[in-house]
Amino acid sequence: MHRHAPIRDADESDLSTSAAKTQAAGVTAVAVALNHAVAEMGVLRTARTLTRVNQRHGFDCPGCAWPEPARHRRPAEFCENGAKAVAEEATLRTVGPEFFAEHSISDLEDKSGYWLGQQGRLTHPMVLRPGETHYSPIDWPAAYRLIAATLRGLDSPDDALFYTSGRTANETAFLYQLLVRSFGTNNLPDCSNMCHESSGTALTGSIGIGKGSVTIEDFELADVIVVAGQNPGTNHPRMLSALQKAKAAGARIIAVNPLPETGLLGFRDPQTITGLTTGVQIADEFLQIRLGGDMALFQGLGKLLFEADDRAPGTVIDREFTTTLTAGFDAYEHHVRAVDLAVVEEATGLSRDQLERTAALLAGSKATILCWAMGLTQQRHGVATIEEGTNLLLLRGMIGKPGAGVCPVRGHSNVQGDRTMGIWEKMPESFLAALDCEFGITSPRHHGYDAVDAVRAMRDGRATVFFGMGGNFVSAAPDTGTTEAALRQCALTVHVSTKLNRSHVVHGATALILPTLGRSDLDLSPTGRKNQVSVEDSMSMVHLSTGRLRPVSGHLRSEVAIVCELAQELFGQDHPVPWARFRSNYDAIRDAIANVVPGCADYNHRVRHRDGFQLPHPPRDRREFHTTTGKANFAVNDLRWLPVPEGRLILQTLRSHDQYNTTIYGLDDRYRGIHNGRRVVLVHPDDIAALGFHPDDLVDLVSEWTEGTERRVTDFRLVPYSTPRGNAAAYYPETNPLVPLDHVAERSNTPVSKAVTIRLERR
Repeated sequence: MHRHAPIRDADESDLSTSAAKTQAAGVTAVAVALNHAVAEMGVLRTARTLTRVNQRHGFDCPGCAWPEPARHRRPAEFCENGAKAVAEEATLRTVGPEFFAEHSISDLEDKSGYWLGQQGRLTHPMVLRPGETHYSPIDWPAAYRLIAATLRGLDSPDDALFYTSGRTANETAFLYQLLVRSFGTNNLPDCSNMCHESSGTALTGSIGIGKGSVTIEDFELADVIVVAGQNPGTNHPRMLSALQKAKAAGARIIAVNPLPETGLLGFRDPQTITGLTTGVQIADEFLQIRLGGDMALFQGLGKLLFEADDRAPGTVIDREFTTTLTAGFDAYEHHVRAVDLAVVEEATGLSRDQLERTAALLAGSKATILCWAMGLTQQRHGVATIEEGTNLLLLRGMIGKPGAGVCPVRGHSNVQGDRTMGIWEKMPESFLAALDCEFGITSPRHHGYDAVDAVRAMRDGRATVFFGMGGNFVSAAPDTGTTEAALRQCALTVHVSTKLNRSHVVHGATALILPTLGRSDLDLSPTGRKNQVSVEDSMSMVHLSTGRLRPVSGHLRSEVAIVCELAQELFGQDHPVPWARFRSNYDAIRDAIANVVPGCADYNHRVRHRDGFQLPHPPRDRREFHTTTGKANFAVNDLRWLPVPEGRLILQTLRSHDQYNTTIYGLDDRYRGIHNGRRVVLVHPDDIAALGFHPDDLVDLVSEWTEGTERRVTDFRLVPYSTPRGNAAAYYPETNPLVPLDHVAERSNTPVSKAVTIRLERR
């Protein structure tokens, strides 16, 4: 085992602030990335690992899902946060039985998520039995027997929940949903439920498929790129290179965000000579919008586009496209022409001049891309907001043409692939029928629980087993107090993990931790064959990923092995699914995928092409729309936004720059000027004064949901920041306790983490 110096936990008394940065990446990003990598992996392992990230001969970054360029790839085809993600996974630090013998559950409960994650890679299967105070080792067969016996003892298969994170590869995801449906339930909540479910819901209704319609090549062909509710500089840094190339080709870029995100204001490409010293301003127009004002913005722009077409008929609205390929255009036009621009100004906080300049850019564009992320999806009216953004593109025929389309930017490396492979609580009949035909099983047809409903089911005693394939469900889910209490009511909680996290210390009566291989680890079959897995990026490209690092422990299992070995124990040797063959031959899994999953024919052959293959997308490929009308659908939505109650603020939760989802790499957010701490709340200076506070005051944040129901987090430092009046921002998962479980987006059931009404109370 590799020992290491004790990790010091966060001490918020060390927190300091400085001015926000105006340039992202550059030499500083290179230095930070290398320092972090060397500290975790050492010099030689760093060199062997980082040179393989996102390369054709290497492995897919376990971070974001931004695609690799199809032509030339740089020697360093990763970003600062990608390097951190790889270093966290490939660290030489380890957490073995001796660690758990030293640390009781009560001891670990007092540690922060940052401290837990910094301890290192898990090395042995561990079990916590009823009444015990420490996890202890368990061998793999005994772990499988425990899980299988518990599952077989349930009153109904629907009493079990099977969660999935976006890091899971296609082969694992396909087998995992096959196991779950063979068991008899569709309870397959996943991280998509908490992020881009609103995107899928909106796009499926509007264009017939819940995926983006653009490719990486489209960015260099675009005239205008809108980046709304997204922070590429921290969350998808490699996207900045694509935006820089787009600007060099003549594109205009519009940033829509409540916070001035550094990467969109200035970008220094560290892989070019000029980029080491000189920054490029990415955003040509920065619309500092109020939280929840995006629907109003899109409807206001729609009105202005119609008015522009009135002044120059036939030059703005694509009448041929809207007449032949869309439905609902007349109703949309009638609705949006009646929008009051004064209300749009109030809802967005933008001036009439800003609205008109933006509309003029859209009107003059021959190819427009709309990108978005959680700022749009995690709103009460998130689905409707995305529909309105899509309406703007349909209005001008910006679907199914080069340089134009919708681009929901996924935040986890294979979250889109998981859904393609069947990880969804309500897969369509066509998929289930194909699955049954391929394997001779009978999949259940009733819908299962999504992530929010899974918490409700555990809380209410309707589910008593939680199985997590990756991720950190406790820290990712909303309403932390409710989520933790719900998990503690379970009879069994199981987590397949690479590293220690908060979900391991919030456990059921019996708890298991099953250590698995990471994306960078060498995966050998029982016969010694080197296995490869496949993933799908944000733009529907499917490609292979090959880990090469020697695992830190001989007790680790691949996720494929864990699923197959558990299935053999659960179902016995006579089950119609060939679990043993799948365990030893990943090509056999891909052959089954080819027979079941639409667009995956000849999977084994095509995924071995130089850059893999692209899944079909009818709107992009042929301007075909598999909707209820057979056309692209305009949506009509009542205009809604978020007025700020007197004496209150509207809070959005967000990541720091030293963070990826719930994984905390460090305690700095240097782009925003936050150092050595995380318990801060960013508020406009005038709001701080108007509410009777001063900068650096310590406050509690109290969320208000229903009358008499409050949620509180304590000891947050007030930091003056450039944000719209009435808005505030703070990091998750520290502020997840403020997000009510029932505060969800209409139609998608996504937690509304970007629109939480709070008040400040002095400590």
